This record gives sequence, structure tokens and C-alpha cells, in this order.
Amino acid sequence: MLDDIRKDATARMQKCVQNFQTDLKKLRTGRAHPSLVEHLKVDYYGSDMPLQQVANISVEDARTLVVSPWEKSMVQAIEKAIFKSDLGLTPMTAGMVIRIPLPPLTEERRRDITKVVKQDAESARVSVRNVRRDVLSDIKEMLKEKMISQDDERKAQEEIQKLTDRHVAEIDQLLAAKEKEILQV
Repeated sequence: MLDDIRKDATARMQKCVQNFQTDLKKLRTGRAHPSLVEHLKVDYYGSDMPLQQVANISVEDARTLVVSPWEKSMVQAIEKAIFKSDLGLTPMTAGMVIRIPLPPLTEERRRDITKVVKQDAESARVSVRNVRRDVLSDIKEMLKEKMISQDDERKAQEEIQKLTDRHVAEIDQLLAAKEKEILQV
């Protein structure tokens, strides 16, 4: 019974860390990376589709992304989606190929991005702690219903706290690595 709760808590906390990693990939650092734009929604015959499902995205050099739509009619829609995004990018079209040059980041922009990363990290930590709270309330409920002893409850609480600490530390490591990457000129 407690093993199931522990496994569930581990899976849910790991999901919080994975969501944070996904958010980090979407943030722009100094170099071009396909994950910067692959989540953008493009109008594809009346429905919104992620860019990666209507075009091939590749890196031409350290500061340029290349988007190759699978259909000629999609070029305008993709350009429009890139303009509308909050990434501050300006696509350049040459026939069927869209090049997206990434301007160098200013010091002020780097600090802004760092603030966003810190906010995302704090949200991820809060998510992990919410999982801990839910699991601890489940354990207390089991104790009330006499399904486990007080010793089991205390041991389970300690294990859940160690699990929480480990996942929060993992988030902090990811944050430190991303901050270093962003502030590197």
C-alpha cells in the first residue's frame, strides 16, 4: 500500500521536473535550437497545429534556424505564426525556405530571461511540494482508518520528504545550469 503511494509520488514529482525541463528548452539562449519554435501554433487549414507537424526545423549555424514547410501554401501561415510569437524573431523567406536569424542577446534581455527561468523553477518546486502535501494527506488518512501504524506513517513521511528534497535539488541543478548558459556571452 505504502509502496504504491511512494511510486505514485515519485512518478508525479518526476513529471514536475520533466515539465520544467520542457519549459527550459523553449527559452531562448545564445544559440539556435529547434525547440525554440517547434511549439508555435500554425493555422493549418482551419486548425492550429504545432510547427513541427507542418514543417521541418533545422539549425543552419549557431544563430540561424531554417524552417522548411512540407507544403508551399504553408509558408505564409508559418511566417505569421513566428511574427505573432513573443520570441521577438523576424523570419526571412526565400521561396520554400524560411530562415530565422537569432539576434545576439543584450545584457538586459539575458537578465530578463534569467528572471523568467527563476519563476519557472519556483513553480516547479511548488508543484513538487503540492505532490508531497497530497501524498502526506493520503498517508494521514490511512493512519486515521487504521490501515497503517504510527511507525509506518512516520517512516513514510520521512521517505516522502527525502523524495521531495531530491526532486527540488534536481530542479535547482537544472536552474543553475540554465542560468550559466544564459549569462554566458
